[in-house]
Amino acid sequence: MNIQIQMVAFDHPDAVKLNDRVQLEYAERYGDEGDVTYLDPTMFKTPVGLYLIAYDDAGTPLATGGWRTMDENGEGYADGDAEIKRMYVTPEARGLGLARRILAALEDDAHAAGRHRMVLETGTKQPEAIALYTSSGYSLCPKFGYYRNHELSRCYAKPLR
Repeated sequence: MNIQIQMVAFDHPDAVKLNDRVQLEYAERYGDEGDVTYLDPTMFKTPVGLYLIAYDDAGTPLATGGWRTMDENGEGYADGDAEIKRMYVTPEARGLGLARRILAALEDDAHAAGRHRMVLETGTKQPEAIALYTSSGYSLCPKFGYYRNHELSRCYAKPLR
């Protein structure tokens, strides 16, 4: 299978469709309404962010992920941070290495944009995500963001080189 990773807008129809799917998965895993972190499409526009979708040969969207610029604020971010948001691989495409490919592309782009550290928040009910991030060089860090006070939240960081 030939996979193409393309830059898209966060409000592109395929991005919206995959975001709806990941939100359903969050809701099922956590028994709530999904991730309610405020996100705006402008947060993922170059040079302050990037949003990617992996497509198969038939043009089916299989995986997604983005980064956005974050700097020091009252939610625990530090100047120079880039935050990963909406990493997701459809169930039928899991195990193909798409999340790892998207993650590497996001890290490279954030570094090229002058960001110093990649950060992300996930939860204890997402062991696959935790395994991906820790195997990719991410370490637990002080909590930040919307869910920083939630007991199931885990925050990770990795210096960008």
